[in-house]
Amino acid sequence: MTLLFKIGFLEISIVNIIDITLVSILIYQVYKLLRGSVAIKIFLGFLSIYLIYLMVSALRMELLSIILGQFMGVGVIAAIIIFAPEIRKFLLIIGRSSFLSNENFFQELLFWKKRESHAFNINPIIEASKSLSGTNTGALMVLSSNTELKFYAESGDILDAQISKRLLISIFNKYSPLHDGAVIIYNGKVKAARCILPVTEREVPAQFGLRHRAGIGMSEATDTLVLIISEETGQVSLAKNGKILHNLSFQELRELINDYLSGVDIDEKFESISVFERTKLKKVTPTSA
Repeated sequence: MTLLFKIGFLEISIVNIIDITLVSILIYQVYKLLRGSVAIKIFLGFLSIYLIYLMVSALRMELLSIILGQFMGVGVIAAIIIFAPEIRKFLLIIGRSSFLSNENFFQELLFWKKRESHAFNINPIIEASKSLSGTNTGALMVLSSNTELKFYAESGDILDAQISKRLLISIFNKYSPLHDGAVIIYNGKVKAARCILPVTEREVPAQFGLRHRAGIGMSEATDTLVLIISEETGQVSLAKNGKILHNLSFQELRELINDYLSGVDIDEKFESISVFERTKLKKVTPTSA
């Protein structure tokens, strides 16, 4: 162990620096995960109780120390129960970012098979979006580039049909029995319709309804691109990694979907401008689409 310097009686080594850095990164990622949700307030409540416990222990307040000590003794189990959704989301983030989550990893490693592109003709999606937007028909489409999303597909009705403009319009027609829910699109096919998606627990602008919340929630839980068409305004949005781009033109929509299906990293485009800035920008310079 290489000693770098001393602070009093503390010896600081390279391993200590790495350890502190990794813990800082972990705490920051946990904060990002909890930020904007009710869970952050619960977490602060736990932290406050723990600080009070340390204080009363230092002051030797025995009765209060025993009571808070019993509470802290079951604190880990209580935290697992209370933060179960956040823990599940955290593990999903780790799992989807891991190289082991790639179903073609072992094939590529052993040179059995080259990585295939999941790009397909998206004209039916764009044309259907134009029609649905023009008639203020709400729609929710989940585009996946690396998995069939069987868990979510099985929550609805399995179709496994070749994608087409007429099919999408008929599904989201308000008189259709399949319109209530999301469509999952994978490898050029509509895998399922009327699917149930997880709803985000983050605070979102009041202009976004349950359809937008479900789209954002799905993008948080999976590595998908979610297309949302507002029933009230007809505006088109895309959600990815818990971020949303609102009021997109159809040219922007085409470019983003093509990039996503081609394996291009589009996360920076969602990070570069917030929904509030984009909405303001669109009001000043409306698109021609």
